[in-house]
Amino acid sequence: MKNIFRLARKHWLLLSIVLISAFFRLYKISGYMTFLGDEGRDALVWLRMVRNGKFTLIGPQTSIGNMYLGPLYYYLMLPFYFVLGTVGPSIGVALFGVGTTILLWYCGREWFSGKIGLISAFFYAISPVAIIYNRSSWNPNVMPFFALLTIWGVWQFWQKEKYEWLTIIGITLSFAIQSHYLGLLLLPVAGIFFLLKLAELKKGKDKDKKIKKLFFNFGFCALCFVLLTVLPLVWFDLRHNFLNYNSFYKFFSERQTTVNFKFYKAIPNLWPLWRTLVTDLLAGKNQTFGFWLAIIFGLSAVVFIFHKKGIFLKRKAVLLVWAWLAIGLLGMGLYKQHIYDHYFGFLFPGIFLMAGWIVFQAVNFHRFWKYFSPILILIVLILSLAENPLKYPPNDQMRKVEEIDRKIIELAGDLPYNFALIAKQNYEAGYEYFLELWGKPPRQIDPQKYKETVTEQLFVVCEDPVCDPVTNAKAGIANFGWSKIEQEWSFPWGVRLFKLIHYQK
Repeated sequence: MKNIFRLARKHWLLLSIVLISAFFRLYKISGYMTFLGDEGRDALVWLRMVRNGKFTLIGPQTSIGNMYLGPLYYYLMLPFYFVLGTVGPSIGVALFGVGTTILLWYCGREWFSGKIGLISAFFYAISPVAIIYNRSSWNPNVMPFFALLTIWGVWQFWQKEKYEWLTIIGITLSFAIQSHYLGLLLLPVAGIFFLLKLAELKKGKDKDKKIKKLFFNFGFCALCFVLLTVLPLVWFDLRHNFLNYNSFYKFFSERQTTVNFKFYKAIPNLWPLWRTLVTDLLAGKNQTFGFWLAIIFGLSAVVFIFHKKGIFLKRKAVLLVWAWLAIGLLGMGLYKQHIYDHYFGFLFPGIFLMAGWIVFQAVNFHRFWKYFSPILILIVLILSLAENPLKYPPNDQMRKVEEIDRKIIELAGDLPYNFALIAKQNYEAGYEYFLELWGKPPRQIDPQKYKETVTEQLFVVCEDPVCDPVTNAKAGIANFGWSKIEQEWSFPWGVRLFKLIHYQK
């Protein structure tokens, strides 16, 4: 016990940052967590795993391209669901967010200094965007943790010659890529430093022995990656007429609206991407301050890197972090679709490490910069706290879905029913989850088996301000046939529930 207290006193600042990170992510998480169609879809997968032993070989579907991710996220969060129920995976994601905070401190300390590690971890702990994505169960939300662990693994085999980390990289890359396919941009980062290490070994002593060990561990890396990422997708495709392969081929072959393979065309996009990354993660999305912070951080990095005193004896760590950011931004610059915040997930830790490094470098650079560093920290703190998600009341999405589903079950009685949702930015899975959890799942209307699947009552939830369920062309409603509204209920948050029955002439 004394050792624990001694350790706590020694690392009281880190402990404070970790507690802040945990509080912002776990406080009233059941009220703040997102619970829409994607979250309901995932919850149904976990429910069927636990209740029916229905394990999956495929993960969530991507929003673009009709492609599927691998299933690792489902298995990563399954223990949290099993122990804690519906809210469990969101708690699991929050804990991975806290773990990322600790890992940022550890990597920053090892690569640069303890103070840089603390600054980087602090910035991540209070970042509104990082907090929001750490409070809900969604596969991209764990990518920062595995991306940082991958880069740490690169450092281990590149600088420490701990080649066994290549096997771990095969695992962490699998988790990162199955969180979101933009995690593939970590592959060229790892590949470049693998080649650098190989070139270094060819010039050193005992080169044959070391190169053999390097490739031996690379073989385990590739094996882990194939077993965890490639094999499940191939198995799925063999059973589903190569659905994923065809989607991948279409996504990369029809590049007019998806990606561009001409790398020079990514260069004009670097500044907008850099500004967005800094603004969203360090400036609380304040566009004015974000613009100037992006300029300050960008110019400061150039000055510190090329100044004779700028590297602070850690040139190789700086090279690794900036190569990570540069390759990631170049890859993002080739993407033609709209870029959302979570697309940057594999770069999140890099921007915080970069910010911590620049702030601390300024102290050692010039007398003027010594006073500028605290100002930068204060600006990031104020902007982040100004947009802290806890200043807004909980959205209670899960509780609202539960309340509507209880009403449906009450109204349906013991009779079978059909269900549909009218919403521009949501779909049925969120509602279907609780209905199935409580043993009253709706029947899905199959036009090929119409008589067996259609019922005498259709419940329609309307989340849009204006909707007419009788004339709506959605398949789940249209397949019900001619209908009329028997009853209608309104909920305080603006959602309406309709009970439709068949229209009798």
